Amino acid sequence: MLEQQLVNGVVLGATYALFAIGFTLMFGVMGVINLTYGVYFALGAFAALWSTQALGLPIWAALPAGALIAGLAAVVLDTLLLTRLRKAKAPELASLMVTLGATLFLYAGMAAALGTEIRRFPAAVFSGGAYSLGDVRVGTTQLLILGAAIVLMLALLALVRGSRVGLAIRAVAENPDAASLMGINGALMLRVVSFLSGAIGGAAGVLVGLNFNAIQPFMGEHMMLRGFAVIIVGGLGDLRGALLAGLILGLAEVLTAAYLSSTLKDMIAFALLVATLWFRPLGLFGRAAAKRA
Repeated sequence: MLEQQLVNGVVLGATYALFAIGFTLMFGVMGVINLTYGVYFALGAFAALWSTQALGLPIWAALPAGALIAGLAAVVLDTLLLTRLRKAKAPELASLMVTLGATLFLYAGMAAALGTEIRRFPAAVFSGGAYSLGDVRVGTTQLLILGAAIVLMLALLALVRGSRVGLAIRAVAENPDAASLMGINGALMLRVVSFLSGAIGGAAGVLVGLNFNAIQPFMGEHMMLRGFAVIIVGGLGDLRGALLAGLILGLAEVLTAAYLSSTLKDMIAFALLVATLWFRPLGLFGRAAAKRA
């Protein structure tokens, strides 16, 4: 039924949007596409899975635990990989290649340490039943995914747009040298952005793992294509565009799988990306804001 598919699409789109706003925040402030972002996605999911299995935490506690671990990992990797390149004012291609190499190394390491088989959350995580609204059935897990995604997205937008930290982040994104002259600690703000982006990516990994109940080391690699598509469709560096484009992609994939063929849904992200570059290369919001937070 169309109503049920729309609900499923909104839930999936919310997780895509959450993934994308962290990705576009990192790109908008740092000015480089950090390919290790997919690793944070998988790391958050595995951390939450371990929290539920080894510590017996409920999913509402495992979600922030996964986000925290992914955020801390993002700070460590950013410091190790990119700090020296920033000081040397290396070209963007250098940063892209460094993060690409690190991503391949980290994926291989995770696969060797954790195995490539699909892991699943304990059955108790999904106990809670479902609610029926007319002909539409909404599961408790779907409500958790949607609610968590909305809260995290609103919290990030409020932080970036309505706080002194957000003002400092936007200043660094606009002009790092001018921000430094105004007394803003640019290095600290970049670490804050790394943590926020990594934590959001980790939270998205937990939610996608919940949605499909399937976790494996290369799940972030699968999501990176969606992330690229969303930030291109929404507009480079635009958080609102990433939010809208994520919802559009989620709905498009679900409706394609339901009414055409499930084998075609993986083509949707690429089709949207190419169509946007052809007809509206600046994205939905029409601003080439490569340094906008």
